[in-house]
Amino acid sequence: MKLTAQIANHIREVHFGDNWTSSNLKEHLADVTWQQATSAVYSCNTIAALVYHMNYYVAAALLVLQGKPLNASDKFNFDLPPIRSREDWEALLNKTWTDAEAFAGLVEQLPEERLWEDFYEKKQGIYYRNIHGIIEHIHYHLGQIVILKKILSAQTKQ
Repeated sequence: MKLTAQIANHIREVHFGDNWTSSNLKEHLADVTWQQATSAVYSCNTIAALVYHMNYYVAAALLVLQGKPLNASDKFNFDLPPIRSREDWEALLNKTWTDAEAFAGLVEQLPEERLWEDFYEKKQGIYYRNIHGIIEHIHYHLGQIVILKKILSAQTKQ
């Protein structure tokens, strides 16, 4: 299997399942209501904010893979539009799943030698680093989501 195909599988696995950790975003978000997704726990980010934040970087990288300019800034990575309904929450999730699959598809099509080239500008590092960084970033915040769900569940039972 080509390296880029393996990396694309990694992207799909963290989003949709069957990875080494047996933990994925879609499974853990499947039973989260929009009210839970927008509920603050202590001073932590909400689940919805974390989902938006993770996908912000996927969407930005997706544009670069489509040949468009990198148009992202860390100062906007938590600018979640208001979630006021089940439809708003589902729209965010659907965008996340669609972007993830498109991102994986374009990574899979990358010529392997491209992995070692600058991602957009030299300061961003190479494609390999950026793509794997996104995967690691999703695993990191997935762990936070799992913990937030447990806290919200415990609060509901009280």
